[in-house]
This record gives sequence, C-alpha cells and structure tokens, in this order.
Amino acid sequence: MKTAHEVRAGNVILVDGQPLVVQKTEFSKSGRNSSVVKIKSKGLLSGSGSEVVYKSDDKMEVVVLDRLACTYSYFADPMYVFMDEEFNQYEVEADNLGDTLGLIVDGMEDKCEVTFYDGKAISVELPTVVVREVEYTEPAVRGDTSGKVMKPAKLVGSDMNVQVAAFIDIGDKIEIDTRTMEFKKRAN
Repeated sequence: MKTAHEVRAGNVILVDGQPLVVQKTEFSKSGRNSSVVKIKSKGLLSGSGSEVVYKSDDKMEVVVLDRLACTYSYFADPMYVFMDEEFNQYEVEADNLGDTLGLIVDGMEDKCEVTFYDGKAISVELPTVVVREVEYTEPAVRGDTSGKVMKPAKLVGSDMNVQVAAFIDIGDKIEIDTRTMEFKKRAN
C-alpha cells in the first residue's frame, strides 16, 4: 500500500477493483485545506481515461504487473499469438495492440514485451525502434529541396503508411520509432 502522495507516473493502482495506469500526478497544498493529489489515469483493461483528486494520505493498493520477453509467432483470428523462450504461447487480442498492430509482421525477430495482469496477457510493447522494408512509395520530385520533404510509404506485410524522407525508395529498410510511429532514418 502507498499513499496517494507516493504514487508516481507509470505505477498501476487498484481503485474499486479496476487496475489504472497512472499517467500524471499533481500535488498541491493550499493554506487552510489538507494537501491533495490530482491523479490522471487510464483504465488498464477498459482504456478509458479519468482524472480524480485524492487526499495525499489516502491509501492505494499498487499492482505489480508481470512482464515477459516474447517473440511474435502467428495470427489466429482475432488473436495474435506470442511465444516465450520456453515455447509457452500467449494470446493477445487485436484491440489491446493499439497502433503497434501495423508493425507486427510474420517472421519478425524483434523481441516484444508482453504485459500480464491476473495471468492474462493484456498488452504488447515493441522495442523502441523496429526495422521494416518499404513496399511502395512515390519517386522523389526533382528540385523539391525546401526544408524537410516527406512522402508516404507503404510497409511490407502490413497496410500501414509512414511518412518517410524524400530519398527513400522501394525496397529500402527504414527504422521506425514505435512510440511516435515516425520514420527515424534509413537502416544499414
């Protein structure tokens, strides 16, 4: 148990039986009243956001989530199956993958981190940078050198489009930042 004042961003707390991921905390102390903590959180299972004010000495139960390094194995409609090093398989719903869904392709060797709550896989976190091949992009326009020129590119194995630099061609391998889903640079 932690007091509301000790809770930090990234902690998972249990409120009314629902696990919430703390996104932001704001402590304030006024002259007459007791100090309060405003906690902005997101439901771990539902995904709904909320902002609640607690007294700084309110007790909260902190949930420790299990994380396990896994690799993507295959797609079994509507579940994505991941496998750990001991060949145990874990199914994750497509809804829980969010934006990373477009970066998950067959045969990917990137290690993912699967998060578990009560023994159930609830989310997947990809590495910070993944390398993907460009399936199609328009050729660069000659003479267009004003500033940072970007163009859309379709990735191999997915329907995802990413804005890439003008010098990227079909077949090039690019690095994509999984936090922002943006092109970083051409891969070696």
